[in-house]
Amino acid sequence: MRSHYCAELNEMNVGEKVELIGWVNSYRDHGGVIFIDLRDRSGLVQIVADPADSKEAHGVAEKVKDEYVIKIKGTVRLRGEGLENPKLKTGKIEIIADEIEIENTSEVLPFQIGENVNEELRLKYRYLDLRSKNMLDTFVLRSKVTNAIRRYFDEKGFIDTDTPVLTKSTPEGARDYLVPSRVHPGEFYALPQSPQLFKQILMVAGFEKYYQIAKCFRDEDLRADRQPEFTQVDVEMSFVTQDDVIETIEGMTKEAFKVAGIDIDFPIKRISYTEAMEKYGSDKPDMRFELPMTDVLSEFKDSSNEIFASIASDAKNNRIKALKIPGGDNFYSRKMLKELENFVRKFGAKGLAYIQVKEDGLKGPLVKFLSETSLEKMIEKLNPEIGDIIFFGAGDKKTVLDYMGRLRVKIANDMGLIDDNKYSFLWVVDFPMFEKDDKGEPTPLHHPFTMPDMNTWDEENFEDIKSVAYDLVCNGYEIGGGSIRIHKEAIQEKVFKLLGINEEEAREKFGFLLDALKFGAPPHGGFALGLDRVIMLMRKTDNIRDVIAFPKTQKAQCLLTNAPGEVDKTQLKELHIRVKKPKADNE
Repeated sequence: MRSHYCAELNEMNVGEKVELIGWVNSYRDHGGVIFIDLRDRSGLVQIVADPADSKEAHGVAEKVKDEYVIKIKGTVRLRGEGLENPKLKTGKIEIIADEIEIENTSEVLPFQIGENVNEELRLKYRYLDLRSKNMLDTFVLRSKVTNAIRRYFDEKGFIDTDTPVLTKSTPEGARDYLVPSRVHPGEFYALPQSPQLFKQILMVAGFEKYYQIAKCFRDEDLRADRQPEFTQVDVEMSFVTQDDVIETIEGMTKEAFKVAGIDIDFPIKRISYTEAMEKYGSDKPDMRFELPMTDVLSEFKDSSNEIFASIASDAKNNRIKALKIPGGDNFYSRKMLKELENFVRKFGAKGLAYIQVKEDGLKGPLVKFLSETSLEKMIEKLNPEIGDIIFFGAGDKKTVLDYMGRLRVKIANDMGLIDDNKYSFLWVVDFPMFEKDDKGEPTPLHHPFTMPDMNTWDEENFEDIKSVAYDLVCNGYEIGGGSIRIHKEAIQEKVFKLLGINEEEAREKFGFLLDALKFGAPPHGGFALGLDRVIMLMRKTDNIRDVIAFPKTQKAQCLLTNAPGEVDKTQLKELHIRVKKPKADNE
């Protein structure tokens, strides 16, 4: 229906007859001559309907409105000196319309294309929101990134293989979305949280190198960087070490970010999980700025403050962290310091102590509780300068690391220390194999098929057991993670035993994988990259819904289709399901 895309035309096409079709982006009547900016996927071009050239075309042009779909035939000409539009790719030319045909009309829009309006309105009319150049550019980029990833893995000899979407419910860290079976009453499929078990079976099958751009589903509480259904680049490899996997993923990451014009320094720096938590208070630290935390627990052991001294007496379970902020004393007013205290209280802090570095020495309530020797040791560790401020967090390890890590990021934002044009990548390695659940029992930090570092195996101190696991972090986001998997039955039994999973339970939950691992399972490991988060970072948005064509709200609703919704009673009967309505609060 067209000879060219709108934005393909330039001075080289002057004098040519062209046929174009698209949307009316804008319409202007200048004393009888009508100007229309015609838009298609490529961009805009100006159409001129002049009654002196074609009364018929001008007559139709008088009827068009914004977002009408029109088809035009005309001739390309130069706009002329002083009439060019440098903001447009086609700004030096225009099309003199010989014929205009209205292919379809449009009702008055609920908002203007590209207008910054309420997100719920944008999601309800997503097809209009997606017409904007910004949204189109996002999905063009996403398409190019996925193509680059596919080319990379194809050249590396990986096999692109689908895995089931209807599968068995297995414990993988989040709630499953369940699908009832009509032919097996009372039984359910689950939508996959990841292709984890199937990609391991593909390794047993001898595929050696697998990848898939896979849809995954998790019924969990949503945030700005989470969706109930998301896309991940899923990878698994046989006969590999951690270094082999990391090298492969670094190559993929380089190719993906190159599409967006972003160069990455290689090799990417690695730090341990312990270092990440102790220095930055997060297992996904933002490394676009420094501000590391320093352990000063030993300096408080002889403190005259009983609370600090008590905390300092238990170095295994407690922490006292110092966060030195260069120039912070000159930046933060007393009111702002109170706001910082209120901020950390939201995350379990009892308060926020600080020491100000003044020209006449150290000032602040903490100074009087520390001996001269302790202060000297602290100054030697922190090396502060006049105008700095030092914040202190004290209490149980988990709480202190969490709120001090959050404080670090907030201060960096407050003081403008983050370069939004910078991309800082980091590998976090040597994760704990287990963590304590609410009852103090061991639970896998990742999943129970992660290979433990057997050199650290200590069932009595299970939190000290390390795993061969690795996460890729960019600008404070975990964009992917993986591990070497357990391929030996004896090691798997040890892990299940420590987790309290007996043979019957193991077979019920993971029987098909355990059976497969008995038949010559090769050493293998893999990785999963969160594609949506990667595109989110490339497009410099903090909302994952901006990079998914048809996303859900934070309440897991689709405002376009009104999903989820009720279904016909006949369908429920076929599935042997009876819906019990929740009681109202006043019942």
